[in-house]
Order: sequence, then C-alpha cells, then structure tokens
Amino acid sequence: MKVHLESTLKLIVMMSLRIHVKTSQGHHMCVLCVTNGLEVKHLNVHRKRHTGENLYSCIQCEKCFPFQSSLSRHMNIHSSKYKCTECGKCCPTSRHPARHRQSHSGEKPFECTVCSKRFTQDGNLVTHSRIHSGVKPHQCHVCAKAFSQSGQLNRHMRVHTGDKPYKCSVCNKCFSKSSTLQQHTRLVHSNRRPYHCPYCGKLFKINTELKRHVRIHTDAKPYSCRHCSDCFRSIYRLKSHLLKSHNEGTWFTCVVCKQQFTTRGNLKQHLLRRHEGVKLYVCSECQKRFCTSYELRLHHLVHSDVKRFSCGLCDKSYKFPHAVVKHFKKCAAELGFSNV
Repeated sequence: MKVHLESTLKLIVMMSLRIHVKTSQGHHMCVLCVTNGLEVKHLNVHRKRHTGENLYSCIQCEKCFPFQSSLSRHMNIHSSKYKCTECGKCCPTSRHPARHRQSHSGEKPFECTVCSKRFTQDGNLVTHSRIHSGVKPHQCHVCAKAFSQSGQLNRHMRVHTGDKPYKCSVCNKCFSKSSTLQQHTRLVHSNRRPYHCPYCGKLFKINTELKRHVRIHTDAKPYSCRHCSDCFRSIYRLKSHLLKSHNEGTWFTCVVCKQQFTTRGNLKQHLLRRHEGVKLYVCSECQKRFCTSYELRLHHLVHSDVKRFSCGLCDKSYKFPHAVVKHFKKCAAELGFSNV
C-alpha cells in the first residue's frame, strides 16, 4: 500500500510539472512553486527539485545528488582542495574557506535589526529575519505546508515521495536526512562515548544525552508551562504535562484497548508488550529476549565485567547506573554537598 501511494504521489508530481504557464520573452512559470523566468531547457532541471530525484551518488559516502555539478562540489569535501588551515575542515568550493574562517575569528558582521542577533553570512540573516516577519515563501504542492527555507521544503518532500538518499554503509539502513544517518552511526555502530558527566562519571555517545542527564544533578528545569508555573527537565515531560493537565496536544491511543499515551514511543512499547508479546531483541550470551533495545543494552551489563559508571566525587565505579546514583547521593552527603 505504501509503495503504491509513493508511486501515485510521484506520478501526480510528474504530471503536474508537465503543465507550465508561458510568460513574456519565451520564459515559463512552474505552477507548483510559482517560480518565474524559467527557460524551456531549464524546466526538466527545475522538476527535480519537486520530485526529489537523485541520480548522482558519491563513491565515498554514498550521498546522492540530483545534478552532476552538485556531486562535483561535494567531492571536494573528501579532498584537501579547499581546506581550512586552522581546523582541517574541507570545504566544497573556493569561497567557503573564507566564510568558514569567520567561525574561528568570531566575526559576525550581519546584525538583525529586530533582536540584534548577529550572523557570519548575509544569507543567514535573511533566513533569520523570516522568524520575525513570519514569511514562509516555500510551499509544499502536495499538502500546502509552508517553510521559511527551501532546504526545509526539499527535506519535507521526502515525506511524500518516500525518498531516503542517505544509506548507512554498515547495515544499509536508509534515512531521509543526513543528520539522522550521522546520529544512527554514533548510536548504533560506534562504541565511542566521548561525553562524560562531571558529577557521576556516566559516559554518553552524543552531547544532547549528556545535557539531559546533567539536569538530574543540577535540578535545572528549562521548560516552563505557558499555562501555569510548573517547569520541567525535558520537553517530553512538558508535552506530557500539557496533555494531562491542560488538554493541549495529541494523545496516542491504542486501537486494541483504547489506553492513551503521551508519546508514540510509549504506545509502540505498549503494543509490543501487552498485545503482541513480541520480544525482538535477543541477548547473544544467554538468549534472553527483550521488548526494547534499551532493555537489552541494560541486560548486557550482567555479562560484562566493565564498570563504566564512576562516581564523580571518589574513585569508586559500578556496573549499573542505579548503583552509582545511589552511591553518589550517599557520597555527596558524607562530603557535605547538599545541593547535588
């Protein structure tokens, strides 16, 4: 059904793009995005922006591009042709290194007249100004959703076409966004945990996980409710509060027992455990099965001698996270720290 829907959507886009309005001096206008001044020879090139066609693939990272010129620029990232002398980053074109060097110097010559925020590039300032004006010039021709940036529209179009141009080189899983692929690689295929908690020593693969964890120790609650004075450590708890206390948002309802959940992930776990009894994650050591990957990862600690959860106040280490949390509170109290 999904394949048929994707094929139908692509066919609608292709048929729609055959229709164009001729304007003055032999130029044409795309009826989907109202782009003017297109010559006939450029219509087919312009069409790829709507269909999301990617014909040219990078042999280094398998990222795909709709045009040969785009691929050629991208290939410079894998070479040292346009390389930053300070950090070694490789850029796609000759004009990018000068722009990139501003990140090292801290120079931001372009200032927003509304909020005084500064930018390194004039294009970023133009895009930022749409936050204040509310202008969203890029509209999806399928669902009419509008965006302030063309890149956002291009990524959104993959929702309709099903295009997933970013493929993992390890497991061949495909993604619609490069950032999702990068996060997948770090979380699933890498054992590196470069981010460590200064309070309890717990290690994390990505910085956002560390930031969320540190709030447990600092009791920081940056997410506040617009209806009352309650504050929360995470955006997920705020959304849950808005649903339960103020009836704001969308509940995720189980089609079997009608039980409601605040997140799609909680509903998925409920279906697996309560109604399907499916345990897809199997321990390679003892063959014990689990409903979620998190439960399996936690179980793996039973078979490991590694104690990777360390107390930030003394030299003791533990195998399980709950053990170090319990110890940390006791250790902090003995040392006279009452605010951790």
